[in-house]
Amino acid sequence: MSEHKGDFATDVRLLRITAIAAVGGALSTVAADFLLHLIRLFNNLFFFQTISTANRSPAENTLGWIVIAVPVVGGLLVGLIARFGSEQIRGHGIPEAIEAILFGKSKMSPKVAVLKPLASAIAIGSGGPFGAEGPIIMTGGAIGSLVAQFFHLSSAERKALLVSGAVAGMTAVFGTPVAAVLLAIELLLFELRPRSLLPVAIACAVAGFTRPLLLGSGPLFPLHTLPLGPIGIVSSAVAGLIAGSLSWGLSTWLYKVEDAFGKLPIHWMWWPALGAIAVGIGGYFQPRTLGVGYDVIGDLLQNHLVLHAVVWIVLVKAVIWVIALASGTSGGVLAPLLMMGAGVGAIVGPYMPGGDPTVWPLIFMAAALGGMMRAPVMAAVFAFELTGDANALLPLLAAAAVAYGFTVLLMRRSILTEKIARRGYHIYREYSIDPLERHYVDEVMTVNVQTIDANTSISDVIREYFGATQKFRAYPVVDKGRLVGMVDKALLDRVRAGRGDSPDGLIGEAFARSRPETALPGETCRNVAARLAAMGLDRVPVVEDQKNYRLVGIVSRHDLLKPSVSVFAEERQLEQFRRVWPSSGSLFASIERNGDSESGDEAGSPGIGVIRQKITAEHREG
Repeated sequence: MSEHKGDFATDVRLLRITAIAAVGGALSTVAADFLLHLIRLFNNLFFFQTISTANRSPAENTLGWIVIAVPVVGGLLVGLIARFGSEQIRGHGIPEAIEAILFGKSKMSPKVAVLKPLASAIAIGSGGPFGAEGPIIMTGGAIGSLVAQFFHLSSAERKALLVSGAVAGMTAVFGTPVAAVLLAIELLLFELRPRSLLPVAIACAVAGFTRPLLLGSGPLFPLHTLPLGPIGIVSSAVAGLIAGSLSWGLSTWLYKVEDAFGKLPIHWMWWPALGAIAVGIGGYFQPRTLGVGYDVIGDLLQNHLVLHAVVWIVLVKAVIWVIALASGTSGGVLAPLLMMGAGVGAIVGPYMPGGDPTVWPLIFMAAALGGMMRAPVMAAVFAFELTGDANALLPLLAAAAVAYGFTVLLMRRSILTEKIARRGYHIYREYSIDPLERHYVDEVMTVNVQTIDANTSISDVIREYFGATQKFRAYPVVDKGRLVGMVDKALLDRVRAGRGDSPDGLIGEAFARSRPETALPGETCRNVAARLAAMGLDRVPVVEDQKNYRLVGIVSRHDLLKPSVSVFAEERQLEQFRRVWPSSGSLFASIERNGDSESGDEAGSPGIGVIRQKITAEHREG
């Protein structure tokens, strides 16, 4: 067993990144508390004309028809901030974080860290039908990114800190640290490594411990329901299909309305104000649809609302949320999805067999979230942590998984990735272990290498190795087994051109002032492949270590393709098993006689044989 082979590729820098992430988790908690107080400040200012951070619902306002103008004023302010501050404050936060991670080297500006919570607080405080989680994810991510930039870290390390700050902010808002870690895994990290998982987990843990100091402790919506009966799995699947349809419909109409805004002959700065007109009208007829609506979610989960009120809340919330979000204002999607999902559950719950009707708002809430975000495990755990209802955990998972499968099959992209795709970027959310990560150089390198002695003359090298009988494009040059360099035809041409009238000499002299690029046997194939690509090389010699430079092999681009062969076989080769039943005697006796033999029955016995037939699936395009 080689000492260089381990379960993970990491180093002591992981401790430094984790320590920074812990500090970032605490800062994100403070930022979350600040954002929630800022939302309440603007809420009281807009709806009650008082300067206060008291937690009051916009539905309690006494403005009458003037309430229609309140969201318009907020939308106008958000448009101005986006136009003259930073356009990155538009949207619901998570797509912007993903875009920064995948296409922006995880860099965010200080403007975003300041203007995003301000714009979101104005939008939500003036009645915008959004949640605070999206803005705090963006704000927490900006904090993590800025801290990483201060310490001059790599892009991969910045990503770990950006995501750590983002999900720590979510933990602070909802008190759901495990779901926040799962959000990072299913949506934001695009990898599963210690360098990313450990900082994220520690940041969420710190945020979870810090949250009671500022925001209170315990589940946000405490709930206890009765376990579902045996038919509950079928009912959960039906709930998943309904919630998946809801997710599909909301996402489809969102981008249809966004396209309609794009056709308007006015600058996008004015769109949030136009979208806010619908919010004001909806809020006038159904005031409980304004703002974050955590109190409404609690009432829906507790079944405290009559049926016709729930129907109107769901319909109005869906319409104003779609229009407002499509207008490019600032706000999160989680809270509205929770409200609409729970509302649909409250409507259809009395007709769902297999359990207490009070459990269905919770199940539909998780299913809607899992289908819309395409993160089923996160959605199930999120709903569990929000309520602390352990009896509902299994149906939560089943419903969220079915909704997830529904949207995966019917929608090419989710509500998150569609926005990024419209900006010209494609995101592929499936990921697996890179075969180049699983294999090391010493497993694929060529060991029997033809070398050139450093004391060979250049003319002899040209005649013997680069003449009509040339076998390889490049050769290692060695001096008593120690690597001196790699020679190819291009290098020989440069050497001869530099020598002018005296072209001959020893080939080893060509490397007197240069140090060859090398690989080590214990390096992963991925590291070497990246280096070859960055330097434009086709092959690189492999040395025992960086001290003695003893040549032990050579690895080429062709060698690095070898690990992919097994992956191709796993993906493309279908294996069909057919059992040949015995003509007589007991089946179990036949199995006992033949054991696990794959070659067929024993001579003279009618036992059972297993025929394994491999069918290679041809790759067809079109």
